[in-house]
Amino acid sequence: MSNPKRAFSPRVQAVIEEFLPLIRSMAEGRYAISVGGSHGKGTWDSRSDIDFRLFADKWFWQDVKPELWKDFYERMARWGEQGVLIDGVWVRLINDTDAAIKRWIEGEDKTDDLVWTIWGYHLLPDIYHQSIIEDPYGVIAEWKQRLSVYPPKLKKVTLEKHLASAKYWRGDYHYANKAQRGDYVFLAGLTSRLVHDLNQILFALNEIYYVGDGSNLHFMEDFKLMPAGYAAKVRDILYPSQAPGGDMFIQQRLHLVSLIDEVVLLAEQVMKTD
Repeated sequence: MSNPKRAFSPRVQAVIEEFLPLIRSMAEGRYAISVGGSHGKGTWDSRSDIDFRLFADKWFWQDVKPELWKDFYERMARWGEQGVLIDGVWVRLINDTDAAIKRWIEGEDKTDDLVWTIWGYHLLPDIYHQSIIEDPYGVIAEWKQRLSVYPPKLKKVTLEKHLASAKYWRGDYHYANKAQRGDYVFLAGLTSRLVHDLNQILFALNEIYYVGDGSNLHFMEDFKLMPAGYAAKVRDILYPSQAPGGDMFIQQRLHLVSLIDEVVLLAEQVMKTD
C-alpha cells in the first residue's frame, strides 16, 4: 500500500504554517503534528475543513495555558471569516494511541462510537492516512511503517463480522416483509448498513484500510477485487427510482441481495486462497 506525502493548496499551506507554532506549544515531551480527514486522504475539495492532530506525551489544557488556546481559537475564527474552516486540533496521548494500534493489529479492538461518525471511528485508517506536518521523534512515521502491511488478523476479524451480517440479512424474512410493507425508516437504515458491510468486506479483501464514512466509492474505484459495476449498483440501491408498475422497495431489496451474493462469492473465493 502506498501513502504519499500530500501536497496542499497554497491557502491550506498558509494555515498550516500559521498554526504549527501554536500546536507545537501545546505539547510536552515527544510530539507529532499532522493533518487528517480529507486533506490527509487526498480527497479534499473547496468545501473541506482542516483537521489538525497532535500526538504528545503530555499536553497543556486550556486551564493551564489559556492565552495559547485563546489565540488558537481567535485565529480559527479569523480564517473562518475568510471561508477556511478549521476543525480545531484533536490531541491524543502517544502511549494510548500506540497501545490501541497494537490492539487493532491483533484484531482485538473495535470502533469508537463517536458522535461525529456514522459507523464509528476507525483508528488505523485515521493514522495511516495522516499527512505528517512535523514529526521530530518519528512517532507517526513509525506507526505508518507498522501499518505498511495490512494486518492479517484485522482482515480475518473484519471479514467474519461483515460477512456474517450480510449473510444473515440476505435471507431474513423480516427484511422481505419490510420491503413488502414499504417501511421507509427500517429499509433506509438496513440498506445503508448492508452497503457498509459490503464496503468493509471489499476494503478487507483488497487489504486497504477502510477510509471512514466519506469517499468510500472514490477509494474503491481502483480495487482489483470488486464486482463489476459495483459503484453504480450501490448508487442505484441507495437511491432507487420508482419504476412504473413496480415496487421500489421490493426491487431495492432484490438488487441488494444480488449484490450481496456477488460480494460473498468473491470473498469465499479469495479466502480459499489465503
